Amino acid sequence: MPHPVITTGPGVTRQVLADHPDLMVVAFRFATGGEGALHSHPHVQATYVAAGRFAFTVAGVETDVGPGDSFVIPGGAVHGCRCLEAGLLIDSFTPRRDDFL
Repeated sequence: MPHPVITTGPGVTRQVLADHPDLMVVAFRFATGGEGALHSHPHVQATYVAAGRFAFTVAGVETDVGPGDSFVIPGGAVHGCRCLEAGLLIDSFTPRRDDFL
């Protein structure tokens, strides 16, 4: 069952959609101009762009992504994004991000 929607910054919300100790699925909704600040975590992250356009930086490399794109971010890699067109990211984390609960 989905968890509450949490505001994580200007123009950005997070909602845990499903979780298990081994895996978590999370929806991030972005308004145009919203940012996911550069950060890192030990979890492996898979990101699917459900809607919108984003400039993603992973380990110092910036890539523009759009609807239907997906990629994996290794655990420990510094990453973040800027939302170029309002959209939705679906992120999966392994293991679960307990800090999101």
